[in-house]
Amino acid sequence: MLIVKNIEVIYNKVIQVLKGVSLEVSDGSIVALLGSNGAGKTTTLKAISGLLKTELGEVTRGSIIWNDQRIENQNPEKIARLGIIQVEEGRAIFEHLTTEENLIVGACLRSSNTAEIKQDINMVYTYFPPLKNLRKRISGYLSGGEQQMLVIGRAIMARPKLMMLDEASLGLSPIIVEEIFNIIKKFNEESKTSILIVEQNVRIALSIAEHGYVMENGRVVLDDTAEKLKDNEDIKEFYLGLSELGKRKSYREVKHYKRRKRWLG
Repeated sequence: MLIVKNIEVIYNKVIQVLKGVSLEVSDGSIVALLGSNGAGKTTTLKAISGLLKTELGEVTRGSIIWNDQRIENQNPEKIARLGIIQVEEGRAIFEHLTTEENLIVGACLRSSNTAEIKQDINMVYTYFPPLKNLRKRISGYLSGGEQQMLVIGRAIMARPKLMMLDEASLGLSPIIVEEIFNIIKKFNEESKTSILIVEQNVRIALSIAEHGYVMENGRVVLDDTAEKLKDNEDIKEFYLGLSELGKRKSYREVKHYKRRKRWLG
């Protein structure tokens, strides 16, 4: 469904952020894009969704292919209409609108009648029951967890073919994170929507993903099935703080990530 092949991204025609990044997302799958801050994960999502254009960024080499159509450097609105919807980091909502009005905004890219929109709103409330009780509340007064449910629900309203989630766990309690990721998994299974997750919380991302890619300094340094990544010693030590004996280490004892000799390009 989605093929990102050896892309390079430069901001302001000067700063190179991505260096030969390649990944694939197959139809109906969940793929995790992992890495620390500054690894290039968000830039990769923006290259796919076209939001790079709003930040003076550009794909200068490589290709992004969506259902056999090249989409790199196209306008974000056109890409969204193709079914690629990005949920940005930071829970960007329309704070002056109610919860339900925010959801209705999510349907603006599609041609739907009132009955279809109402049906989809009820579907979102099925996935996120707390939102139904908050449907008339001004969204700026929602909690962080409720706002995260809202932005995911708004993306569902667009009927995406590929949903891209950027740091959905950021700033939320472990209980809320667990709940939201269980719902994401359920939505994927029921709708067959492909999902690309950018996460620093490696444990939760790999718990629902089928495949994972690890980024470092603008490159993909490792990719494998989620199950194999969970058992990878470098992943366990660098991201989970576990030694080979399964004991948690202190941050100061964790070694720097050992790059595998699997650079693309």
